[in-house]
Amino acid sequence: MNIYDIAKEAGVAISTVSRVLNNGVVTDATREKVQRVLDKYDYKPSAIARGLVSKTMKTIGVLLVDVRVSHYANTAYVLEQEFTESGYNVLLCNTGGSMSNNIKYIKMLSERQVDGLVLVGSIFDEIRNEPSIMEILNNMPVVLANGHLDLPNSYSVLVDDRLGIKLSVDHLYEKGHKNILYVKDMNTASAEIKKEGFIMAMNEKDIYKGEETVFNTEYGFDGGKKVAHDILESGIEFSAIIFGEDLTAVCAMKELKKMGLKVPEDVAITGYNNSEVAMVADTELTSVDNKFGMLASLSANLLSGLIDKKDNAASLTIQPVLVVRQSS
Repeated sequence: MNIYDIAKEAGVAISTVSRVLNNGVVTDATREKVQRVLDKYDYKPSAIARGLVSKTMKTIGVLLVDVRVSHYANTAYVLEQEFTESGYNVLLCNTGGSMSNNIKYIKMLSERQVDGLVLVGSIFDEIRNEPSIMEILNNMPVVLANGHLDLPNSYSVLVDDRLGIKLSVDHLYEKGHKNILYVKDMNTASAEIKKEGFIMAMNEKDIYKGEETVFNTEYGFDGGKKVAHDILESGIEFSAIIFGEDLTAVCAMKELKKMGLKVPEDVAITGYNNSEVAMVADTELTSVDNKFGMLASLSANLLSGLIDKKDNAASLTIQPVLVVRQSS
């Protein structure tokens, strides 16, 4: 039984059945007649059918790299809760970070006629180099959570990552540290901005000693362990290390302790994201709180405003704070 069958048995036009289903304007007698047929067959309209009438699928697409990463998982959770509260369904897509998957998922969501997209993370800045994606996104509302695209209907909620790293440098400097290293463990726009923030803050205090004080590694367990050895084997003098991510920081801290260093007596360490990992580490990690909950909530509200065509849409910037714990 479909909408055409309902209309035929009720003796009305398809558009009349649609108006009844969507609480449109019809006479009481007509509504009652159509409703009797609907009840008779326990008819439930599909989301697609409703969308064709209301011109909205009440569906949001959320793209992120890897939901297993706690920061992304927490952001996705808040986004889903916010959109559900507003009556939207959420399609969550894990891209794995590859451009081919970005293209696949964005095309899929476009074909499903989602009402808008939230792209989580600065890694999605790279899609500006893909004309096929930009053409799709040019025709739908898009919000980037901590990213940026130059599109007429695209807005951003950004975390001031330069400030976040500067807060770490300022804190360590006040503690008497001048030989400070930085560990970059991702290849994203946000990671590059954090590195720039480190260099800028160190130069402001006239203690920056060149690129050799910036170490590159992989994100996570293996990257943290490897960079701990790289730092000690480099022979560079240091008393503090700033990491761009909590997980890498905690893993490096664990390895440095195995090699005989005490934290924070021999080396002070800070991370970024203020994640659960920072709080459950043996030595609780000082970390930058980039306020993921606020990032997600503001992104959801901004996209809802774009979909509803409100006139007050504007990109936003969140100011992070440093949460000081035992590691520094």
